[in-house]
Amino acid sequence: MAEEIKKNKTDKPQNNRRERPVKREDDGMDKRLVHVRRVTKVVKGGRTMRFSALVVIGDGKGNVGMGIGKANEVPIAIDKATVVAKKNMKPVAIVEGTIPHQTTGKYSTTSVLMLPAETGHGVIAGGAARAVLEAAGIKNIVTKIHGSTNRINVVRATINGLLSLKTREEIASRRGKKPEEI
Repeated sequence: MAEEIKKNKTDKPQNNRRERPVKREDDGMDKRLVHVRRVTKVVKGGRTMRFSALVVIGDGKGNVGMGIGKANEVPIAIDKATVVAKKNMKPVAIVEGTIPHQTTGKYSTTSVLMLPAETGHGVIAGGAARAVLEAAGIKNIVTKIHGSTNRINVVRATINGLLSLKTREEIASRRGKKPEEI
């Protein structure tokens, strides 16, 4: 009996944070539903309700994409957003679980400052930015959102910032030098 209690205590996460639900697709993709909006259109016969879903998808190995889907029902909107996100997947530069250098991603009035962090810091990010970073496979990073905190803009700004990252090897090959020279 005492051994079972010890097992249950060790199964729980060490920190007190609430674990976020992560859906793993059949193909090993990390699917995260960031936001669902109910959109109302007023017409002659009354109001028509529709739903808009924002989904971020990643493989945890440096590829991430986002998609927005709209439909009359929530599950259909999520499915449409997932298909769009898979089409929009792009590679991101990751070095030892973090980003290679500091960067700022911008979209509209939103800007997301991203700083590399040492091993053990974890993902320090808020809301929609956290979903993008975790789906991409980044383990240690510090972020700060400036300007608008609209979830769609935050996701796009975070992805723009991640796409602007360059590794030491990429910069060296552009300059025609060895990575050790930089």
